[in-house]
Amino acid sequence: MDTDTVVITGYGIKAPGINNINQFKDVIETGTCTQEILHGRGHNGSNIVCGVVHEELDSISGQNYKRYPRSSKLGIAAAEEAFTMAKLTNTESARIAVIMGTSGGGILEVEQYANHDNNLKKIPLHYVSLGDSHTLSAAIIKHLDINGQAYTITTGCTASLDAILMGKMFLEAGYADICIVGGSDALLGDWITYGFLKTANIAENIEIAETGVPFSKSHKGFVKAEGSAVVIMERKKDVEGRGAKIWGHVKGASSNNEGLSLLRSDETGRSMIAALKGAVGDVIPTYVNSQALGLIQNDTVEYITHQHLFGSAVPITSIKGMIGHTFGSMGAIQVVSSLLSIEHGFIPPTIKTNGDGFEDLPIVFETKYQNVESVAITNHGMSGNNTCLLITKED
Repeated sequence: MDTDTVVITGYGIKAPGINNINQFKDVIETGTCTQEILHGRGHNGSNIVCGVVHEELDSISGQNYKRYPRSSKLGIAAAEEAFTMAKLTNTESARIAVIMGTSGGGILEVEQYANHDNNLKKIPLHYVSLGDSHTLSAAIIKHLDINGQAYTITTGCTASLDAILMGKMFLEAGYADICIVGGSDALLGDWITYGFLKTANIAENIEIAETGVPFSKSHKGFVKAEGSAVVIMERKKDVEGRGAKIWGHVKGASSNNEGLSLLRSDETGRSMIAALKGAVGDVIPTYVNSQALGLIQNDTVEYITHQHLFGSAVPITSIKGMIGHTFGSMGAIQVVSSLLSIEHGFIPPTIKTNGDGFEDLPIVFETKYQNVESVAITNHGMSGNNTCLLITKED
C-alpha cells in the first residue's frame, strides 16, 4: 500500500443557504435550490437570479474582520470549519502551506469604493489590501494562528481545483506536511453582473427555475453565486501517525490551458478530455461531478468529454442548479460535495433540468443511493484552464 497517498482530513464550506457541512449535505441530498432573485440589480433595474450567503461575517470566533474583503471572510469561515474537523491541535513543528484560489479576490470592495470623486478622505486606509487577491490566503494564515507558506492562485474558475492540485504536488514533493487548500469568491457586484450581461451569459427578469439549468438547450444563462470551500490535505503516513480520520484520497489531478484568445474556449472538448483522462487514468469513477452550469457551450464540452471517455457507463451530475456557480471556489465546493457523497452513499441529483438536448447523457435526475467508491470532478473556465480531479474512498 502506498503510504505517501495524499488524503483529506477535514473540510469546510460557506455557500448560498449553507452555513456548514451538515447543511450542505442536506441541500445536495434533497436537491434543494438555494438561489434567490435579487431585485433591481441588473441592467436598468432588472432582476437577476443569484446565490447569496447572508452571513456578514464581520466577526469570526471573536476576531474582527470588518475591514477584510468579503471573499477573505468567506474563506476564513470555511477554513476554520475544515481546520477544526481535521483536529489539527499541535502544528507548531509542522510545515504548513495555505494555497487558495480566487477569480476576483476583493474586486467587490474595490468597486464599492471606486466612486471616490478624487476625494482621498473617501478611501479607506486598507484600500490597497482590498485590491490584493493574496489577502485571502494571508487572512487564513492569520486567523488560524499558523506560520507557514501562503500562496494565492488566480486562474479563474478552475482556481480552487488548481490550488488542490498544487497542494498535492507540495505534499508529494515534501515541500509541506499539511496543505490548507481551496477557494473563495464573492462576485455579486456590478462588475461581474454587467460583464456577463454584455456577453448574454446571464438572464434578466426570469424565474429561478428557468435559468442556471445544467444540461439543457431550452434555457439560457448561468446563476452567479458567492461562496468558499476549504479542504485539509496531508500525507497518509502522517495522518496514521496522529490517528486522524481520513475522509477521502486525492488520487489524481490534471490541468491544462487551451492557449486560446480572450473569451474563447475549446469547443472540440479535446483539452477537457486530456485533463479528465489525466486525472482518472484507468479508473472508472462511480460518477462524474460536472462543471455543467447552464451555458450551452460549456455543457456541450462536458457532454463531448463524458461520451468520449465513459459513454453511458458512468452517471453524471451537476450541483449548480442548487447553489449556482461560485467562480474560482466552485471546484473545491464540488470536492466537498463529493466527499459527502462518498461518506453517506449517494449521488446528488441534477435539478431544474430534464436534459433537453442531452438525452443520451446518463444524467442523475433524482438522488441515487448507492456505494460511492470514487468521483471524478471537472472544472473549466473561459479562455483558460481545464482542471480535473479524482477523489476516492480508498487507496
